[in-house]
Formats: sequence, structure tokens, C-alpha cells
Amino acid sequence: MRIIVQKYGGKSVANIDRIRQVAKNIVRTYNRDCALVVVVSAMADTTDQLLEYAHQISPEPPERELDMLLTAGERISMALLSMAIWELGHSAISFTGSQSGIITDDVHTRAKIVEIRASRIISELQKGKIVIVAGFQGVSGRREVTTLGRGGSDTTAVALACALGAERCEIYSDVDGLYSGDPKLFENPRHIPEVDYETLYDITSFGAKVVHPRAVELA
Repeated sequence: MRIIVQKYGGKSVANIDRIRQVAKNIVRTYNRDCALVVVVSAMADTTDQLLEYAHQISPEPPERELDMLLTAGERISMALLSMAIWELGHSAISFTGSQSGIITDDVHTRAKIVEIRASRIISELQKGKIVIVAGFQGVSGRREVTTLGRGGSDTTAVALACALGAERCEIYSDVDGLYSGDPKLFENPRHIPEVDYETLYDITSFGAKVVHPRAVELA
């Protein structure tokens, strides 16, 4: 079974129209005879808004409760995206990090993935369904909901691709690739069509936001 993992960031699913466009892209990929797992972030600005609500309640909210709150964003986008795929005539199912078998350590708000038990994902792929996974989140060995920190959806996608033996992992974002400098700060930066893992890790570690450095490290 050929498996492709795709990841869509918050700006890609920022509103209903964009969610519909993402669903169309997913279906086009699925129609090329491959099993498809899609990792999705919360809709743009949702995480920041939830954080703002939390800090309106408390200047130092408990980290466990922050994780419970922040994971709601991805649950919204995963369900809406699954619905959009169904509307296009294809079967999809959405999973939280816990339902996907993403096991983390016990550190709230910045957990690390320690294991992926992907049997449920594989079972649904074998039924011909497109599997939508909430990025940025998992569950600890004590059954506590955890989050992976900023950029955690990239890490989710790469970790799943490794665990599933995926043919490739495609990360979609609001930028059209890697450049020699930030296009917002430098005029006419050079586009870099291909880069090795070590160089990409160095670039992202120094602040480039194309992909999270932890995801590159896993790859």
C-alpha cells in the first residue's frame, strides 16, 4: 500500500473556502491510487485566540488545562476538512492525536513523541478512507492530552510518515519554498529548489519558519 502523508498549516485552512480547496487537492492526490493521511493544524489565529482567552482567565493557567484548551483548535479543523471531503464523494475519517496512537512523554505544552501506535490509522486506510489527523497533539502514557509546542503539526506529519513507511511527506504552507533570505525582509532572495537534511536543520534551527526543526530532525 503506497502511503502519502500531507500536512496543511493554519493559513491553508483559515476559512471554509480554503478548507474546500484543500479538500479538492486531497481528493486529487487520493485519485492517483495511493492511501492518504492528512495532518491538519488549527484554523489561522485560532490557537492565539484560545491562548488569549486563557490569559484573560488567569495570568498563569495550568499547563494541563492549556493543553486541553489548545487541542480544540485542531479538532475543529480536522472535522470540517473531513466533512468537506465527504461532500466531494469520498470517505474520510478524522482522528485526534490520541485516537491516532500518537504517544508522548508527560511534558505539557512541549511534549515529545515517543511512540506511534498506528494500527487504527492503517485499518481505516485499508478500508479506502482518507484519514485526517489533528496535528500538534498526542496523549501521554498516563492518558493525559498533550501538545507538542509551536510547529508541532510539522512534527506530527513527519513522525507519522516514518511510522507508516510513507512514500513521502508533503508539507503545504503559505510560502512557495525555501529562500536564501526572508522574502519579507530581503529584496529578491534566491529560491532554493532542493536542500539536504543537515542544511535544512541548520536553517530552521536559526529561525527560518519553513518547517519546524524537530520535524527535520525526525526526517
